[in-house]
Amino acid sequence: MSATDCSLCREDGGALVLKNELLRVVLIDEPDYPGFARVIVNAHVREMTDLDASALARVMAAVYAVEDALRAVLAPDKINLASLGNVVPHLHWHVIPRFADDTHFPQAIWGARQRDPDSTKLAARRAQLPKLAEEIRARIGQR
Repeated sequence: MSATDCSLCREDGGALVLKNELLRVVLIDEPDYPGFARVIVNAHVREMTDLDASALARVMAAVYAVEDALRAVLAPDKINLASLGNVVPHLHWHVIPRFADDTHFPQAIWGARQRDPDSTKLAARRAQLPKLAEEIRARIGQR
């Protein structure tokens, strides 16, 4: 897949929280998973080892900063980190807050649905997204 064919080269890939010369952080509009974030490398590269050591360290610091912000704001039971790229071979990390009552727990979010979500809890988590965006920007700015 070339950069002109790549959705992550053509679009932000979600609601833009932060963008610098190396990467961007977006929040994904996933109704059952408020706080689902992606850290996306701006350049069209496929694998972590396509980056030099400095860029590699900065990408991982951003992933950890997003995780830290999610823990501080949403207090999930677990954070899932995934870098797949099988469908879109453009380097990006999924940072997903998980709760024991979410629709797929303890399975991966791409697995079989386990239960219906609690709309009240989802709304409360969704209401925290502006604060989450602020916390992500603050934490990445510190690194």
